[in-house]
Amino acid sequence: MKEIAVVSGKGGTGKTSLVAALASLVPNKVLVDCDVDAADLHLVLRPEVFRETEFIGGNKARIVDDLCTGCGVCVDRCRYEAIALPTAPGMPPRIQPIFCEGCRVCVRACPVEAILFEPVVSGRWFVSATPYGKLVHAELGIARGNSGKLVSVLREESRRIAEQEHLDFILLDGPPGTGCPVIASVTGVDLVLAVTEPTLSGRHDLLRVRELTAHFGIPTMVCINKWDINPERTTAIEAEAAAHGIPSAGRIRYDRCVTEAQIRKTNVLDRTNREITGDITAVYRRVMKALNEPGP
Repeated sequence: MKEIAVVSGKGGTGKTSLVAALASLVPNKVLVDCDVDAADLHLVLRPEVFRETEFIGGNKARIVDDLCTGCGVCVDRCRYEAIALPTAPGMPPRIQPIFCEGCRVCVRACPVEAILFEPVVSGRWFVSATPYGKLVHAELGIARGNSGKLVSVLREESRRIAEQEHLDFILLDGPPGTGCPVIASVTGVDLVLAVTEPTLSGRHDLLRVRELTAHFGIPTMVCINKWDINPERTTAIEAEAAAHGIPSAGRIRYDRCVTEAQIRKTNVLDRTNREITGDITAVYRRVMKALNEPGP
């Protein structure tokens, strides 16, 4: 079983559109949308959810009114200003859940043990059926943390499905950037495909991804999307990437049919036979070849 993570240094590079296209080419696989903060792979894969599970992402404090004496110790100790002073005499303080970081200081400081530390449902994760195979995806609640933990839950479930159904590949649509959820998405995968654009910021973002994958020793390839808007910059980025040990998986030209496919909520390969189809197919073949080549 091989795991492929498609990532980018920032959002809007066309990463999810490429993953949706690869979904129709990669055989015998399970799909995972690791962008739990702003999932969008489901928008073009038309999933039908058949399993939904709550995600417990941590704990939050809660004041028990009947036990609280209103001493205000918790208000003084909270560094996140998550506990509001009473609005009227004799009323207990109020915890503002959106500001609570779950540090438990107030629980430890309360002299009468009037503060509970309870599990909180931070989001939901799903297993869905799509025309291209099963999709494991999630929805993290607003202002909820532990996105990296939720990504790990999704990956664990995708591996369980792959082993149970004897699948050969796991195709991961990673979140943008290089933060915690990205680290959780790429750790232990067989190949990272970094999608970038022929711009100065695209070059910078690619080097950030390269630093991350190099740290974890993960083989990495680069795909330059919309390469024809700046051919010179494309060549320069590919040369610099090669100097850092990142081979090219190919180039994808700019084509409005990608946006048209998004509007129709479908895969770009299902809507066109234009030259971009050949671009994406070439990327797929190079990625598969890299996966099948023996390691060092």
